[in-house]
Amino acid sequence: MSVRWLLTDEAWAALAAVLVTRPSRAGSPPVLSDRHFIEAVLYLARTGTPWRDLPEDFGHWDAVYNRLRRWERRGIWRRLWERLQAGACPLTRHLFVDATIVRAHQHAAQALGRSRGGFSTKIHVGCRDEHTGVAIVLTAGQAHESPVFERVLAQVPPEPSLTHAILDKGYDSNPIREHLLAQDIVPVIPSKSNRTDAIEYDHGLYKLREQVERFFNRLKQFRRIATRYEKLGQTFLALIHLVAAWLIIK
Repeated sequence: MSVRWLLTDEAWAALAAVLVTRPSRAGSPPVLSDRHFIEAVLYLARTGTPWRDLPEDFGHWDAVYNRLRRWERRGIWRRLWERLQAGACPLTRHLFVDATIVRAHQHAAQALGRSRGGFSTKIHVGCRDEHTGVAIVLTAGQAHESPVFERVLAQVPPEPSLTHAILDKGYDSNPIREHLLAQDIVPVIPSKSNRTDAIEYDHGLYKLREQVERFFNRLKQFRRIATRYEKLGQTFLALIHLVAAWLIIK
């Protein structure tokens, strides 16, 4: 079977520079090289193929799955994404925060809830532009965005320092505004219709919020992100971290 590869030599060089810093592993070396292993996981994420239907080019499906889980437990996927974003973070001092719902397969079990579309998971994201995600949090699908905001903001790297946080009106609450202002970050948030006195905001900057929508669009080009098939929330988050890392170096 012919498989379309995603990693160019340039992209792999960026990944390899980070992976070389991970601790040495015990036991015999795996059959697949790190490059081919990451290609296998990207293939699954992109196509939505069931694990047992993984092409023979990548070896036994269970070997790939178990290795994915080992890397997740060791925090390798998260570190890979964090170190790549540190090297590629744009100079913009704006942060865009939003959330999107993804339908969950019947086998999913963690970070799962029921929304109007059925069982689902919500992906909360903070990004600097349409390529560079800097915070990712998973919740049940029915969870509202505003209570999760501080968890998202806590993941955002301190540099480059932020000047503006651009969010939609779902985040219009006094605690969120006060939390941002306490950190010298200007909230750019439209007021809800039920706010007695509307708060002015920079309409020009707010138009830039499309960056986070484009980021979600790029994530969801990977079918295993657009629909959640993974039973474990940690495994689903590991796939998101890998895809987010790939978007940075693409």
